[in-house]
Amino acid sequence: MDIAFALIGLLLTWPLFLFIALGVRTQDGGAAIFRQQRIGRDGRMFDCLKFRSMTVGAEQALPSASDPEWQAMRKLTHDPRVTSLGRLLRRSSLDELPQLINVLRGEMSLVGPRPIVIDEAARYGRRLADYCTVRPGLTGLWQVSGRNAVPYPRRVAMDVWFVRNRTIGVYLAILARTVPAVLSRRGVS
Repeated sequence: MDIAFALIGLLLTWPLFLFIALGVRTQDGGAAIFRQQRIGRDGRMFDCLKFRSMTVGAEQALPSASDPEWQAMRKLTHDPRVTSLGRLLRRSSLDELPQLINVLRGEMSLVGPRPIVIDEAARYGRRLADYCTVRPGLTGLWQVSGRNAVPYPRRVAMDVWFVRNRTIGVYLAILARTVPAVLSRRGVS
């Protein structure tokens, strides 16, 4: 089911995909696609794909790693490294369109817990084992339940709930709530 939906998604969005890629590329000359190692099913590493939303070299220039907001949410509301186009892509979740390719490769599912960044793995403690039992998802329960407004510990709890209670009905319900959640922009910072 994931492959079919991802293929349909790519077929429907390929003109938008190309337009965004050109926009990102021409903004500052850097690569359009950002690749970051994430932890997948069975603890296997994979390159999670996104449209680049930050300035070139942004990973080496995290200005506020000691910021309380960063410590609590693992995001900064007003991150100076995010480009103007990047802000639009993030608010609309279009930066995640390339993850449809991850789904086609079998590295991700459309619905599941978010893929974990290696540097954050220790924060999950014993719950990391739950994450590693399924493929990470492009969307999930916390994304359709408030997105960035959901505190980090609650996100983890929601992801673990999904892993332990996943059924085709839960999968389809989350998938059906994804587009309205993105369009409503609720919880977008």
